[in-house]
Amino acid sequence: QVQLVESGGGLVQAGGSLKLSCAASGRTFSGYAMAWFRQGPGKEREFVGAIRWSGLTPYIRDSVKGRFTISRDNAKNTMYLQMNSLKLEDMAIYYCAARMGNVASSAAEYLYWGQGTQVTVSS
Repeated sequence: QVQLVESGGGLVQAGGSLKLSCAASGRTFSGYAMAWFRQGPGKEREFVGAIRWSGLTPYIRDSVKGRFTISRDNAKNTMYLQMNSLKLEDMAIYYCAARMGNVASSAAEYLYWGQGTQVTVSS
């Protein structure tokens, strides 16, 4: 089993920035893809972005493209989500996930999940 722990969430004003981290531990493995999902108040869980083991060509949903950047540091078993120009609609619990193989945009494709970290955006 792989344990994923998110950190870096908090309260930020609209237009501000936060950087989330997701650290993997336990039975980590090479070649796994990682992703960020989020679930806002009264909303369904949605895909934010994903990144291959190689770190090349991260996939970011259109609504946050240009504002969010996903990256990973395999030496530290850690994935990051840099969030800039935050909007009210970005307020959500952010979850990290991992799967063996390639990236996917469906939550059902991911086996390992973190507990989530709250991102609160104020006006």
